[in-house]
Amino acid sequence: MIKTRLSLLVLSLLIGSTGFAQKMYIQCGKLIDGVAASPRSNVTLVVENKTITAIQDGFTSGSAADKIIDLKNKTVLPGLIDCHVHLESQYSKTSFQEGFTLTDADIAYRAAVNAKVTLLAGFTTVRDLGGSGVNIALRNAVNRGLTDGPYILTAGNAISATGGHMDESVGIRPDKLSKIPGPEDGVANGKEELVKAVRYQFKKGADVIKIASTGGVLDLSKDGSGAQFTVDEIKAVVETAKDYGMAVACHAHGAEGIRRAILGGVTSIEHGTYMDDDDIALAKKYGTWFVPTIIAGKSVADSAKIPGFFPAVVAKKAMEVGPRIQGTFAKAYKAGVKIAFGTDAGVYAHGKNAIEFQYMTEAGMPAMEAIQCATSRAADLLGIKEERGSIATGKMADIIAVDGDPLENVKLLTQVSFVMKEGKIYKQ
Repeated sequence: MIKTRLSLLVLSLLIGSTGFAQKMYIQCGKLIDGVAASPRSNVTLVVENKTITAIQDGFTSGSAADKIIDLKNKTVLPGLIDCHVHLESQYSKTSFQEGFTLTDADIAYRAAVNAKVTLLAGFTTVRDLGGSGVNIALRNAVNRGLTDGPYILTAGNAISATGGHMDESVGIRPDKLSKIPGPEDGVANGKEELVKAVRYQFKKGADVIKIASTGGVLDLSKDGSGAQFTVDEIKAVVETAKDYGMAVACHAHGAEGIRRAILGGVTSIEHGTYMDDDDIALAKKYGTWFVPTIIAGKSVADSAKIPGFFPAVVAKKAMEVGPRIQGTFAKAYKAGVKIAFGTDAGVYAHGKNAIEFQYMTEAGMPAMEAIQCATSRAADLLGIKEERGSIATGKMADIIAVDGDPLENVKLLTQVSFVMKEGKIYKQ
């Protein structure tokens, strides 16, 4: 009896020190694995530490020391992936003045909250495409277990030309600037400065490079559609990033800026509002990914209708650009462009990322394909498909569940009831 009690005590201490039971048996009523064209029924996933070690037919269980998670009445999916978020920010009527009032510490606390909200919404991996650099510290804090959040790949500071989307000095009196933004701040002109800007982001710890080949909506520049880099400038960015082991994501609204970005070799086009037939043909030829962010377009257009929400120049662009993105997505999808899920979270409220699925299906994409865009296809874009993005033996145990069948009602993905990231349960 004493030996038995000692054995149980040792086992309890081991479990408590690691945070994991010896094994977890997740009994799934329905399983969407992120790859197969149809779901499976009555399946058990075996999880040890951070990984899926087995997928078994039927509802199985292990020894008395193992943990059974009963999801027999739910649909189980891989953790969702959002390829375009901004965890540091949350747009509101006061966003433009916050650039003068918030410290990095303020931004960090807000980013940590946004990261947890995103994780609990079922998004276990995100690509953060630009902020103040706090996003790099947030990624490190999540990796070290200091705060809860999704697995984060981050661009650090995004890069644009002078007067472009990342130039926060636009609209400010020059004599009130403490410094003129340069390559280290994400503002660069010409190949030499752009190479320097990429190297700065690598030095700071970025995982990916983001550039803007056109203007944007949520900045004070007068136009968001014109091209702002040459093909050769973009090639310099892409070649330098490749040397450092990084892909390049490109914010682009106007057709010419999209064309130059594709010819320059970027990995993905973000937003792509005015993508035309020639751009679509080029994207297919070069294998360029498209991350549409439909929810962001709809959100800024809605916010622009609220008097005083945006400065007048921003409101005008939001009304022009926002409503077009869903139609562009539909056209690109039907033409066969590679699409990955992304929302531009931070432009709208964090945690509502899954509304994008509704807009994708409204535009003609079947629910299963939309889910794959946020799982296996997103992982392919991010270069992490060997570790994440699908439920398979040897993959990271990033697992979520919803009540009901999201293939019949994709809105159910906004109501995630179970979240596991890297073998740890965050919501049940």
